[in-house]
Amino acid sequence: MPSLSLGDVTLNYREDGDPKGAPLVFANSLGTDLHLWDAVLPLLPAGLRILRYDKRGHGASSVPPAPYTMGALVGDAEALIDHLGLRDVVFVGLSIGGMIGQGLAVKRLDQVRALVLSNTAARIGTREIWQQRIDAVRAGGIEAIADATMARWFSRDFLASPELATWRAMLVSQPAEGYVGCSAAIAGTDFYTPTSGLRLPLLAIAGAEDGATPPDLVRETASLVPGSEFRLIRRAGHLPCVEKPDEYARFLGDFLRRIGHI
Repeated sequence: MPSLSLGDVTLNYREDGDPKGAPLVFANSLGTDLHLWDAVLPLLPAGLRILRYDKRGHGASSVPPAPYTMGALVGDAEALIDHLGLRDVVFVGLSIGGMIGQGLAVKRLDQVRALVLSNTAARIGTREIWQQRIDAVRAGGIEAIADATMARWFSRDFLASPELATWRAMLVSQPAEGYVGCSAAIAGTDFYTPTSGLRLPLLAIAGAEDGATPPDLVRETASLVPGSEFRLIRRAGHLPCVEKPDEYARFLGDFLRRIGHI
């Protein structure tokens, strides 16, 4: 897969779909790589130029020393989109990816024409909670928090399925330094005021059994932007694109059609 060097970081990315199509950008959650979206992509409408990337410290991207800032993560996405010559993208961000999307939309409205905020919020958790996780990973690696993370991420049904092992393995394979760095970025981010100033099409998606960003938190963030839409996926947790890809793709495809992106 291609990569982009930005000096302090090299970003791994992948493009799929129609090279001349309407641009759709995906940003992953903490502890996952660009394969988070594998089950959704084949279900999306034709005519899209789809960009996925590994944020710094994750997947096949490089791992700068922690801590990271949200400004750096937003700048990475901004530079990648500029590098590829994209404009008026629909940006789909899950969890920390949704925070990146909010920051990018505030900074570069020429880049972002619409947002899909999935299982995310303007502020996630508290500094104390994130510091506890950072300390745990520093002491025992990502393995030390893996089981608790799975419990927050997935529905009861999925936790009992054999597929769980795949996603647990993805989590623990991420660099601990990258996990710590991005955790610090989340801890330092409060986008309530900037996000409330956005005026663009926005779809929010929540999982009914999400233990990381519960539906009410996602709905509260969506309500900051006038005219936003909210969709709830039942029997799914923090990664509904994994547990319910058909429903997720349907909500996303319908939104893209409503706003005239395809």
